[in-house]
Amino acid sequence: MCGRFVSTASAAEIAEFFDADTPNVEFGERYNIAPTNEVYGVIGRSDAHRAVEIFEWGLIPSWAKDARIGNSLINCRAETIAEKPSFRTSFARRRCVVPMSGFYEWRAASPDGPRNAKGVPVKQPLLFERADRRLLAVAGLWSAWREPGSGDDVPWRHTCTLVTTTANSTMAAVHDRMPVILDDDGWHEWLDPTSTQSDLLMLLQPAHDDVLVAKEVSTAVNNVRNQGPFW
Repeated sequence: MCGRFVSTASAAEIAEFFDADTPNVEFGERYNIAPTNEVYGVIGRSDAHRAVEIFEWGLIPSWAKDARIGNSLINCRAETIAEKPSFRTSFARRRCVVPMSGFYEWRAASPDGPRNAKGVPVKQPLLFERADRRLLAVAGLWSAWREPGSGDDVPWRHTCTLVTTTANSTMAAVHDRMPVILDDDGWHEWLDPTSTQSDLLMLLQPAHDDVLVAKEVSTAVNNVRNQGPFW
């Protein structure tokens, strides 16, 4: 599960990192990105160029009758990505990378942890980021959707989901899932439209244990209206 993340790199920095065309939208630093928010996503194209595009977080499959399905499709399990109807077409044709500076998970409440206004222990939020502070290249899928029956004048909605896998030892004490974090060779292959399904599935593994580090952050991150930073 990945339900909140951080993006502090500029559009130009992301484009440079992925050797991609820069979007015409600049979000600025954001410390509490939540589902339904717009996010940057890097896509590969058949002409071998890459581009940074804007997506709504929460995949709406092209065949969906109701956009509300996107609220439950913010994550996609690597184990079923090639079979589930919601994801298999995007896995075959519409893969993306969602760049992040870090993502949040919550550790179980404990007596020596944070407490709410009533003094009751609450979960401790943690920020996970790369130990080398480089961008996280998280595997994602995207789709284009337009309400059934709408005319050509209605714009397409471009949406995305994040691929998750089993947790490595760094994450396991906090959560049993983690985003698929691609290394440099991995994200090149993930975005390559000629990659085979078997090669792509091999990429969907937990990150090595030394890739991520975690730090405690303020419980203010629990409220999506708060934008941080929280450390």
